[in-house]
Amino acid sequence: MNAQTLDPKLLELLVCPVTKGPLELSSNKEELISKSAKLAYPIKDGIPIMLEVQARTLSPEECER
Repeated sequence: MNAQTLDPKLLELLVCPVTKGPLELSSNKEELISKSAKLAYPIKDGIPIMLEVQARTLSPEECER
């Protein structure tokens, strides 16, 4: 199972654990993006890792996309 098999219904239910705001699937389908928190949560083996300590901080350019 890989990130491309992430269930779309799961994506609708998930929110950012920091802001409780919406998440977007990244273009490479390897991260869930929270623009409000400026964080990217990794997806490993099709499972979103929704821990703030595991998230990557988005660059200012990534936040504008």
